[in-house]
Amino acid sequence: MSTERPPKQRRFTAPQGFLLAGSFLITLGSFAVLPYMSVLLHQRLGLGLGTVGFVLAVASLIQFAGGVVAGPVAARIGLRRSMLLALALRTAGFAAFVPGLTSPVLAIGALLLVSAGAALYLPANKAYLVDGSPDADRPRLLSASSSAFNAGMALGPPAAAPLVMGSPGVLFTCVAGLFALVGVGHAFLPREEAHPETVASQEPGNGERRSGLSPFLVTVVSVYAFMFFQHYLALYAVPRTSAGFYGVVLMGYAALLVVAQPLLAEWIAALSYPAALRWGFGAMAAGMAAIAGGGHTGIAVGGALLCLGEIVLFLKNDLEALARSSAPPATVFGRQRLAAGIGAFASGVVGGQLYAAAESAGSARAFWVVVCLQCLLLPVLLMYGGRRTARVRSEPRAETASELRG
Repeated sequence: MSTERPPKQRRFTAPQGFLLAGSFLITLGSFAVLPYMSVLLHQRLGLGLGTVGFVLAVASLIQFAGGVVAGPVAARIGLRRSMLLALALRTAGFAAFVPGLTSPVLAIGALLLVSAGAALYLPANKAYLVDGSPDADRPRLLSASSSAFNAGMALGPPAAAPLVMGSPGVLFTCVAGLFALVGVGHAFLPREEAHPETVASQEPGNGERRSGLSPFLVTVVSVYAFMFFQHYLALYAVPRTSAGFYGVVLMGYAALLVVAQPLLAEWIAALSYPAALRWGFGAMAAGMAAIAGGGHTGIAVGGALLCLGEIVLFLKNDLEALARSSAPPATVFGRQRLAAGIGAFASGVVGGQLYAAAESAGSARAFWVVVCLQCLLLPVLLMYGGRRTARVRSEPRAETASELRG
């Protein structure tokens, strides 16, 4: 009897490992700069806050809504070339910031170039990552990708803090050089395989397919609910605790996100879509309620619960979007980016009005209570709408079956 064991399967292929490392470096470079952009535009270049807000809104719109362009571009030139084009745009954008430190026009143009590159890169990156991989590997790959991006987001701002105001030219030169090096690495990636397009089955094979839930709509609502936390926690937490404590919460949040998402990926993939909504929005509702309680403990616990909600909903939405669409993955991820942009925009508009009303009433905690109630009601409305959609879709099939039996 042979005692030899079968060789252990590699967790990631070499191209996948490079993409994950590149995702970390790309986000590290981006978030060394972008979080400070309002300060640079206002204090360094003297733009009014109204102008700064408009410029950042346009840049965000390009970054999110521009994701729908990634699918057609990738279909025409391929995923690897799409990533190379995106990295060339971002490298040029960060390099243009160096002379742009004395010219508002150049600085704004550089920011828009960087945003256009981001819109094109992320859908192509995720599509290349899952290209040719079996469906069972997608949760592991997408969760690892998210962890890499979030690790870069967490480390970028503190890494750049010593340079951002004193030597911004050095910072932008370093970031442009980093993007150029990562772009050179992408040039050595193998071209993706050509896969014949397949049409997704329209027959509901299980409870998830019968749910009728739209991943695009669920993503809009998920990001809408989550961004209340992202946009307004600082306004609430810093006066009640301290800026230092708020920074610790953000670092802990990022660390938990990086570690927990890969660990929970298989469990999330196994959940039905309605169950994922209950878990995700339930965790968000509990987190908002904890934050409303105030204090160091409430804010810390609330952040951890919001992290769980983000992990469940964001990963499950991407997996469902891929599973339910016959479109190429780059197109699917581009649509998901658009959905996220719509949700973030709606949250910013609604949240500003809600927070102002709560402060006028003398109770900022009421804001988090209202958001908590939204997190409880939104999944109910989504699932009710999904059941109605599934019922409408099943009625023609039932009528056709009756006619055939007759």
